[in-house]
Amino acid sequence: MAYLDTRLFINGTWRDAADGRSLAVLNPANGQEIGRVAHASRGDLDAALAAAQRGFEVWRDFTPAARSKIMRQAAQFMRERADTIARLLTQEQGKPLIEAKGEAMAAADIIDWFAEEGFRVYGRVVPHRSNPSVRQTVVKDPVGPVAAFTPWNFPINQVVRKIAAGLAAGCSLIVKAPEETPASPAELIRAFQDAGLPEGVLNLVFGDPAEISEYLIASPIIRKITFTGSTPVGKLLAGLAGRHMKRVSMELGGHAPVIICEDADIALAVKTVGAAKFRNAGQVCISPTRFLVHNSVKDRFAQSLAELAKGIAVGDGLAEGTQMGPLANERRLTAMAEFQEDAVARGAALLAGGGRIGETGNFWAPTVLSDVPLDARLFNDEPFGPVAGVRGFDKLEEAIAEANRLSFGLAGYAFTGSLANVDLLTRRVEVGMLWVNTGAAASAELPFGGIKDSGYGTEGGPEAMDNYLNTRSVVVANG
Repeated sequence: MAYLDTRLFINGTWRDAADGRSLAVLNPANGQEIGRVAHASRGDLDAALAAAQRGFEVWRDFTPAARSKIMRQAAQFMRERADTIARLLTQEQGKPLIEAKGEAMAAADIIDWFAEEGFRVYGRVVPHRSNPSVRQTVVKDPVGPVAAFTPWNFPINQVVRKIAAGLAAGCSLIVKAPEETPASPAELIRAFQDAGLPEGVLNLVFGDPAEISEYLIASPIIRKITFTGSTPVGKLLAGLAGRHMKRVSMELGGHAPVIICEDADIALAVKTVGAAKFRNAGQVCISPTRFLVHNSVKDRFAQSLAELAKGIAVGDGLAEGTQMGPLANERRLTAMAEFQEDAVARGAALLAGGGRIGETGNFWAPTVLSDVPLDARLFNDEPFGPVAGVRGFDKLEEAIAEANRLSFGLAGYAFTGSLANVDLLTRRVEVGMLWVNTGAAASAELPFGGIKDSGYGTEGGPEAMDNYLNTRSVVVANG
């Protein structure tokens, strides 16, 4: 499929912006314009809001079985179209084609899982304390139309988690997807359209993020806000939602610690967190970034991670053999240079990478820095790029204290052969998701979300459905 201009999807119809505005979409591998995306006006947003209200009034009365049938068909379309969608995703976002196809295929699995979880939205009957003829019930209803805001690093994955849970619960949605990567989420929406989703149940808009968020959140039609992105923006949107008493779920920034104990399998740790660190050029909210390694194995680990980084094939995501693609934009190149220069100036040792690759495209060499001091930006601000910082520790309690020092609490990793260590890590590391002796496995059936400044609510597991449901009690007295 050729990369075409992306339009808005409102009330079951693909359309240009009412005022004809559009934005350029650039390929981060070469900086060239590959298409344009429609820029929604307030008139377009009003149309989307009205459509979402009508769509909700229809969709909420569909049975779980009827919803599941449509959702499963959409999942099948995603599988059938995965190769085509992957090429669009790689062109606009940059990640290697194999990662892009994996994202499209994973979306199908997420849809399937929530299609079935919709059958398990149960209420309950509660016996009355004194009168057996009084029927007390607890019922769960869809919360209403939802405004969903999603980022560019996983333009399908972050949209589908919100869509699948919301649709399974009986909600309608307006998705504000990223302007940098519009075509791949549009194809996800198209899969639902082709599967027979009623008009207005799912709507897609692009445009000015601040303008759209402020307008949608303030609308009395919208009953829930869901956002994935940076912590500062998430706090801003949560504040806006709070003014209007809107339900909110937030999946925000991470700065994931990795604790490697003296008894860890170093080869396993390097292979596992190395792959995770440089996946999608480090532009992953759960990417490992702060490597805390016992001093007895620190140098061995750091050198091994540096050798892995040096061997990664960096290039255009469409090229065969590419293992890491470009950063999303030139701003990320500037950020990587600033993180590295600050760390080195404060005493860190550069073991691998450390610079831009070529003059065309946003390519940065996979970078490993050792002996990074705690006052370096790299150990305080999320780099969101292919830069890894390593420092040592002597006691596990010290590493846990450092892991918990920052306000982030999304994901964490640890490697150890001791069950006692595992127990302590499980109880003390303050993150929403902890992986021990393994890489991240963000499956649909597990909660996905953070604590502290990394947000609240989850986008996986049965708990994700709660975000889209109202729980009410109904008491009926006979006579």
